Amino acid sequence: MSTFLAELVGTMILIVLGGGVVAGSLLKFSKAENGGWVLITIAWGFAVAIAAYTVGGISGAHINPALTIAFATIGELPWTDVPMYILAQLIGAIIGAVIVYFAYLPHWSKTEDADAKLSVFATIPAIRHPLSNIVTEMIGTFILLLGILALGGNSLADGINPLLVGIIVMAIGMSLGGPTGYAINPARDLGPRIAHFLLPIPNKRDSDWSYAFVPIFGPIIGGVTGALFYKQFFLNESTVTFWVFAALFIVICIAAFITQPKSTTKEIT
Repeated sequence: MSTFLAELVGTMILIVLGGGVVAGSLLKFSKAENGGWVLITIAWGFAVAIAAYTVGGISGAHINPALTIAFATIGELPWTDVPMYILAQLIGAIIGAVIVYFAYLPHWSKTEDADAKLSVFATIPAIRHPLSNIVTEMIGTFILLLGILALGGNSLADGINPLLVGIIVMAIGMSLGGPTGYAINPARDLGPRIAHFLLPIPNKRDSDWSYAFVPIFGPIIGGVTGALFYKQFFLNESTVTFWVFAALFIVICIAAFITQPKSTTKEIT
């Protein structure tokens, strides 16, 4: 199997299992309806682990453009390979979303909530404030890359790494996923969002393209910063690039703080 096909298949598996649990929890008359956030985060963690076990030996199981770009930034992957990885991930995510659509085919017409149907495919923030939403995605993906790279600094039994990466994703979802739905992966959001736009889903809403930049840029900035942070402080390999991304990270956090809308809650006396 080629690297391109491995990344495509790995990302497809990720979305089939990850998007599938969201569909099961949100769509009407599913036996998993109202399964809740814990079920979703556990399944997403296992989705990452299973995808990594499936194709990790072939492509490294990036299955995430933020990880691919971060690895290229720190010299773990040639930049010439980046477009191929990202294209495979995006195609795999679209195919995975289409498979979820067919798996739950009778349930779309029975579900009236258009936001729930979009949520099966793409992330929707709990409170829409793009800069704050980007900060959440940056922090989550920072932890993801730092955790993945830190695993390499430990003596572990052969074959356990993919499971531990899945646990990292599960922990991120439980701890940091509440504000945005934790895309932490541009392909995981953009590919299914494209599928939502194209598929004949009954009574669907728009695909919320005005928000789509958040789960693209947030994870990329956070992932690159996390990888550079590991190089800077764990391996003592100082680079100007780290300080540039660290400054960008901080500037976005400050901008998010400054632009917070004023509370409209009145004090009860």
